[in-house]
Amino acid sequence: MISGITALYIVMLAAFTGYEIISRVPVILHTPLMSGSNFVHGIVLVGAMVALGQAHTPMQHVIGFIAVLIATINAVGGYVVTERMLEMFKSSEDKS
Repeated sequence: MISGITALYIVMLAAFTGYEIISRVPVILHTPLMSGSNFVHGIVLVGAMVALGQAHTPMQHVIGFIAVLIATINAVGGYVVTERMLEMFKSSEDKS
């Protein structure tokens, strides 16, 4: 089990790394990057479901449910936005 300080350190490091990576990606590569991040969101969803499955107290169940709910919304929203962005790259003849 990860202690609170270690978990906080990991979250801060992940946020800093994510900010540095996203800020250096050219605009033209945002759509492929978003598609890749949807894959990561799927992993987060699986992790949230595993955490929910190992919950024992009612509070852990509530937190696990919220984590699964937010991860699901994040993954589905990412795929919807990616689909809309890919539609923008199609020519008008391909859309019909």
